[in-house]
Amino acid sequence: MRAAYGLAVPAAAVADWEKGHARPTRVELDALAGALWCTPADLMDSPTSLHAHRRAHGLPLDDVARHIGMDPATYLSAERTGRWPGTESQATRLAHLLRLPLPDLLDLTGRSEPLARHLRDAATTRWQPQVRPVARLTRLPRRPLERALSTLHEEYQTRSAAARNWGEDPPPESAAGVTTYLQQVLPRFWELLRS
Repeated sequence: MRAAYGLAVPAAAVADWEKGHARPTRVELDALAGALWCTPADLMDSPTSLHAHRRAHGLPLDDVARHIGMDPATYLSAERTGRWPGTESQATRLAHLLRLPLPDLLDLTGRSEPLARHLRDAATTRWQPQVRPVARLTRLPRRPLERALSTLHEEYQTRSAAARNWGEDPPPESAAGVTTYLQQVLPRFWELLRS
């Protein structure tokens, strides 16, 4: 890395990076990726933030902001705070540019929690009124959404009925299962859509 990038990085530092004991700086990561003829994304864990996704694709902040039609300072604020200030069309352009899967896009733009609320409502009450708001958040076709919401409702109701034991206290494990199901409703929703 010294010859190609002018960085004096001792072998011990690279070994620490590999073991996870230390993390390279942005400049060191770029140099290492260049020396290994790969992208920074190939050397990183799965990205979980806007900043990490952008870095994984090796894109400068200004280029991303310009591509999605956002002021660079506003985009930088979104990376730092984790709050998405953009429009739906900007989010769509961002997803296309960074090749974001839908669950990641919803996480990064703050729409996962509203989606989870609608999914919990679909499971615990009637699922039919939740189709339109879920479709609005996800932009997915109606039929697969209806199947997924119906299944969430049926699964929850089955667990809930098992937890009810008229005249007696329900077993603690069945009540815990109902609570756990609602906490895991978002991953279960994505799983149902994939199947």
